[in-house]
Amino acid sequence: MSEKASTNQQWGGRFSEPTDAFVARFTASVDFDQRMYRQDIQGSIAHATMLAKVGVLTDDERDQIIQGLTEIRDEIEQGQFEWSVALEDVHMNIEARLTQKIGITGKKLHTGRSRNDQVATDIRLYLRDEVDHISAELTRLQQGLLDLAEREADTIMPGFTHLQTAQPVTFGHHLMAWFEMLVRDYERLQDCRKRINILPLGAAALAGTTYPIDRHLTAELLGFDRPTENSLDSVSDRDFAIEFSAAASLIMMHLSRMSEELVLWTSAQFNFINLPDRFCTGSSIMPQKKNPDVPELVRGKSGRVFGHLFSLLTLMKSQPLAYNKDNQEDKEPIFDVVDTLQGSLRAFADMIPALQPRKEVMREAALRGFSTATDLADYLVRKGIPFRDSHEIVGKSVGYGVQTGKDLGEMTLEELQQFSDVITEDVFEVLTLEGSVRARNHIGGTAPDQVRAAVQRGRAALAQLAAQR
Repeated sequence: MSEKASTNQQWGGRFSEPTDAFVARFTASVDFDQRMYRQDIQGSIAHATMLAKVGVLTDDERDQIIQGLTEIRDEIEQGQFEWSVALEDVHMNIEARLTQKIGITGKKLHTGRSRNDQVATDIRLYLRDEVDHISAELTRLQQGLLDLAEREADTIMPGFTHLQTAQPVTFGHHLMAWFEMLVRDYERLQDCRKRINILPLGAAALAGTTYPIDRHLTAELLGFDRPTENSLDSVSDRDFAIEFSAAASLIMMHLSRMSEELVLWTSAQFNFINLPDRFCTGSSIMPQKKNPDVPELVRGKSGRVFGHLFSLLTLMKSQPLAYNKDNQEDKEPIFDVVDTLQGSLRAFADMIPALQPRKEVMREAALRGFSTATDLADYLVRKGIPFRDSHEIVGKSVGYGVQTGKDLGEMTLEELQQFSDVITEDVFEVLTLEGSVRARNHIGGTAPDQVRAAVQRGRAALAQLAAQR
């Protein structure tokens, strides 16, 4: 025979038998949604304040409720609060405790609202807070990249396409490419925040309420930009959570790309950088190993966040209006996206400033693979040879270099002139690595002066954002 549990007294009036104990545990969310207690209490205080303003509660009732909620928040933070699965979720646990503390007045708090609009409000408040925390950590990572890029503006390394040596660039320029990825990520987060920051409270279960509520006042008290426009959409919308998860997925994709390069660069085959020991681990069997665990783990965690995005899309794709119990399944993916993203950003923000480039190794790698071939082609064009012809000439020069084991810059003038008689002594100015990177002296180029200018623009942008917060 099924084990029985007591019926939740917050809603059990029409039920003739208690909820099955397994069903109570299966449908409860308090084990995970209790992390929103601050937001739930914050929303309830604003709701009570508004109800008193419109005359639904007396000032004394409002004050009792606010005092009780404040004490409950302290109990939770001091570890003295007893969470009950029988009360299902964070909302009912807090409301039941409030009634315990202040009596019948506690039962008046829920006037003019439903758990449907309450939870929609809590999750928006929670995500708004977390977007701000994530944005701050993202900015910390950007600042670390700017500092490192400035220090390494002259450090030459090979640039790659198809993971084959393409043209010489500077390490600072490469780091600024990472910075640009994060600029877009930050903008997406702030744009997403605008759609998070709309108040659903007041939509009640699905149709609004008959009480004379002031939703604009509640929005103002909670720092929302405005109330939502449609009660049905208000309680059932989770677009903002999906959008946040999409923005988080893009950030994790960028961190994963950075991680892949760090893993490659720390390998013996590349040996471009040293990652400090505190970001690595060893092997239980091979004493020589130094494994780049932090970037490897961040790379792996990207799939976890991508999966949560797909889970949320799937969760919402077949739901009719308005609220459905399915929506309870939005919390755990959102919470894990937040935790995973924050942890990954923190790890990177700590790790990036500690990177130690092996400059000579990078430079030596840039000397291999004919990385200045395009510079030779451009040189020939400036001498009046059509680009397609210069492309063929350089291709033959490279073929000769493959046969002789010489890079273009290592060939003598006579060797180069066998492919074109327009080549003169000045060719060696463009065949050097330093000359190659210096020549790309335009906005977005890899010239060291341009890297430093990009760093300054990046710092100015971050300062402007800080002033706006």
